[in-house]
Amino acid sequence: MTRLPSFVLSLAAGALLLAACGTSGSSGTASTPAPSPTPAPVVKTATAMVAGQSMTILVGASNGMTLYYYTPDKGAGKVTCTGACLTAWPPLLLSGADTNPTGDKSVTGTLGTIASPNGGMQVTYNSWPLYYWQKDTKPGDTTGQNVGGKWFVVPPDVPANS
Repeated sequence: MTRLPSFVLSLAAGALLLAACGTSGSSGTASTPAPSPTPAPVVKTATAMVAGQSMTILVGASNGMTLYYYTPDKGAGKVTCTGACLTAWPPLLLSGADTNPTGDKSVTGTLGTIASPNGGMQVTYNSWPLYYWQKDTKPGDTTGQNVGGKWFVVPPDVPANS
């Protein structure tokens, strides 16, 4: 007979414990907002042969093509490659949906944007506007290196453009 009351007490204590934990009749999950999607990187690094030397350089994340900077852009605060120059050296532009450029974890400098003369927002790295070279035909090509003494591949440690 003494076993029945202790069994009933245990059952009652268990019911109270469940009620206190909020598990009676609910799933117990809190409503949390869905995380915002992480934008895809527009710039990443790759290893390529540059003037006979193996180098880590910046490339377009979507196509793997080499990115270049143009020394006349130094300190200009604007894109100085215009007209026919932009035909030979197409800019890396943000897609319409993107507002802030991102890089993969190997991209250690500062990404930003600047207005492109052809419209859109051109991606910058350490304040250097970024360009492709029309004569590079596949990832790993670096044929634009030192063209005219003004065009250079972008290493991750390129000094800031100021």
